[in-house]
Amino acid sequence: MKEIVINPITRLEGHGKITIFLNDKGDVENAYLQVPELRGFEKFCEGRRAEDLPIITTRICGVCPVAHHMASAKALDAAFNVEPTETAKKLRELEYVAYYIYDHILHFYFLGGPDFVVGPDAPPEKRNVLGVIEKAGLEIGKEVIKHRAYGQKITGMLGGRPTHPVSACVPGGIAKALSEEERREIETMIRSCVEFAKFTLKLFDDIVLKNADYVNLVKSEPYALKTYYMGTVDKNNHVNFYDGKVRVVDPNGKEFVKFAPSEYLDVIEEHVEPWTYVKLPYLKKVGWNGFVDGPESGIYRVGPLGRLNAAEGMATPLANEEYKRMYKTLGGKPVHATLAFHWARLIELLYAAERALELITDPGITRKDIKNKPGKPGEGVGIVEAARGTLIHHYILDEKALAKKVNLIVATTHNAPGICMSIKNAAKGLIRNGKVSDGILNMVEMAFRAYDPCFACATHFAVGEMPLEVEIYDSEKRLVKTLRR
Repeated sequence: MKEIVINPITRLEGHGKITIFLNDKGDVENAYLQVPELRGFEKFCEGRRAEDLPIITTRICGVCPVAHHMASAKALDAAFNVEPTETAKKLRELEYVAYYIYDHILHFYFLGGPDFVVGPDAPPEKRNVLGVIEKAGLEIGKEVIKHRAYGQKITGMLGGRPTHPVSACVPGGIAKALSEEERREIETMIRSCVEFAKFTLKLFDDIVLKNADYVNLVKSEPYALKTYYMGTVDKNNHVNFYDGKVRVVDPNGKEFVKFAPSEYLDVIEEHVEPWTYVKLPYLKKVGWNGFVDGPESGIYRVGPLGRLNAAEGMATPLANEEYKRMYKTLGGKPVHATLAFHWARLIELLYAAERALELITDPGITRKDIKNKPGKPGEGVGIVEAARGTLIHHYILDEKALAKKVNLIVATTHNAPGICMSIKNAAKGLIRNGKVSDGILNMVEMAFRAYDPCFACATHFAVGEMPLEVEIYDSEKRLVKTLRR
């Protein structure tokens, strides 16, 4: 049996490799995504002070720190039985949607978008942001960098730091109020971000939707997976990144369950495989039936497409029009095309910018009532929608407010079973009779890249000793020795 290894896989957060096994005919027999890294955050958070957790957990990842910060803050709100003030909620959500702006821009222009903008068969050295700038133009490149920087600057102004915020480490509120001068500066940046989001959707129209080959690729069978979908919704079942209940729909789009954060253990169970450090969540009431899709499999997907499929619309006008257009174009709800994650992500970029504009122009955003007094420590669950999907922080505190137990279910963890199946399906659909090219292998990678996975976030549970492999090369780049633990 022939083995094809893609190692390392590229344009993602974290590390991983894909191993594809071919049978004697040269067709794909099986394919695995392996994640060799391990972080261990759940263990070394134990014994720490509660107020340190929103700061420690941001170090899980340099891409998703705001998501971990807010999930942690909400878990502490629940653990101390305190509701933040309305002003604090608005400031937290504003910081949060600013994170979405820079994160979704990062993925489209730097990670996933190059596959479409410069093409999946383009030389590897062109499939990156520099290739995008070369094709789209230097001025567009400057706009990409400017608006991503706007998102980070806003999170820095509200969160204390642009990458690892510290603003919401106090249960029941936020550390700093917003001045009128800061509000005006943020409003100017956000108005520009709304226009940039609209421009990015038009760019997607021009490059992807007007190209019949790309549309056929998005709709093609190797990239389709009929799973359940999960996402947080508001009282109108519209997408909400920061607050609400978590809604799950079945592969036909029918509501399967809607639950509050404190009820997540009634809905989600985790399966373990010996070949990866990533746990594999599934819907407890459906069960784990292996790596298969369909209504009899408890595998579900989260993230931009998962959220849009689980919801009944967007809460802002322009994004909602784009939402309806996507489903009309792709044949109705739910959309099972994995590559449609890219389109859904850009609709969310527009929603984030529109929602940020609503918040920054809210007359109450500069009020000074930013904290409520916390109660006694106990147990709490906080859920937010990270850019990559539903993020759950669950803490049990002792009487001294020290962490006794920490459980984290991270966006990429939810998607891990779906990512594994997507890679296998893409490999089986694209590799025939042993014919493999660099372009085909990149198209296999496109199956995981659509999810915008963050493996550093997903592998956070310490079990035993981490396997380690060190390869030593000489000055001529020849492998001299391999050491394994």
